[in-house]
Amino acid sequence: MERIRRERDSLENVLRRQQGTVRDLNAEARNLERQADATQRAVRALDQQLESITSDVQSANGRLVLAQDEAMIKRATLQRRLVDIYKRGPLYTAEAMLSAESFGELIARYKYLRLVALRDRALLKRVEELNRQVTRQQRLLVRLQDELEMSRQQRASEEQRLRMLERERELAAQRTQRSAAQIQARLDAIRRDESRMNSLIASLETTRRSVESRANAPAPRASALKTSDLGRLNWPVDGEIIYRFGRVVNPNNTATRWNGIGIATASGTPVVAVAPGTVTLAESMGTYGDCVILDHAGGDYSIYCSLGRIGVRVGQRVDKGDALGTVGVADPELGPHLHFEMRPKGRAVDPLEWLRGQR
Repeated sequence: MERIRRERDSLENVLRRQQGTVRDLNAEARNLERQADATQRAVRALDQQLESITSDVQSANGRLVLAQDEAMIKRATLQRRLVDIYKRGPLYTAEAMLSAESFGELIARYKYLRLVALRDRALLKRVEELNRQVTRQQRLLVRLQDELEMSRQQRASEEQRLRMLERERELAAQRTQRSAAQIQARLDAIRRDESRMNSLIASLETTRRSVESRANAPAPRASALKTSDLGRLNWPVDGEIIYRFGRVVNPNNTATRWNGIGIATASGTPVVAVAPGTVTLAESMGTYGDCVILDHAGGDYSIYCSLGRIGVRVGQRVDKGDALGTVGVADPELGPHLHFEMRPKGRAVDPLEWLRGQR
């Protein structure tokens, strides 16, 4: 019974933790959804910026093409003029100057040639500078476009990652909710079984006292358990102790009080009576697993639970060492073991006080 209480307390603690975990997971999922929405808005803003930059790049490309066309035209014009100058020879300018009929015409021709040369040189420099400026602008815009595209891809990847995390948290919350529901169902079953065991033991004691109190009742039978049996009873099954009688601090810092001991051994190992008695219960007790309760008379009981098979029936008299059944698994977390209790005068005591040799 105490094992069931301990399991109930443990499951209630787990249930509270899992309910808190569900709330945390739901809050985290909502936070991830908000982050994903914000990232999605950032991606849309980057898309708009990218469209604007793309338009600027296309405009810059158009201006560059116009500047290149203009430069080509000017270069072609200059090339033709250079060809003409080459065909006329290096002395053409001097001849043009010397063929002037007057000094005033000479000055006028000199100014004209000089202005033409300056204009051509300025035009060429302007076209080249324009070409360099547009090229720099184009490279800048292309680089910015690449950076924005990379940022957009990163944001899109981040949004996808957040959406995946959000889905994982939602699935985890759903699994935790299902687990919490299973734990709640287990707690309900434990409460029913605990109430059933309490009612059964109380009923046995009530019946015994009622029979003994009758006027014509035979003298009560003496208990098969004697004070001299302390520390001398054989073990109901050989194995390692996995939990002891009394208060135990669990790994989750919860305290549990055991009314018996757990003896781990192989599944199917025979379980024997520690003293003569009458079988008062031989059936499944839900979360207790299959149980056998022996009445040793005088209000003394021994309890054997987590059996894999029951080999006796209610009302059957058994002697010390008789087989009651075999070891089974009632709690998967504990594995195959026997839950054993000693209840002299109906009071739970440490079974190790009665068994031969401390283990």
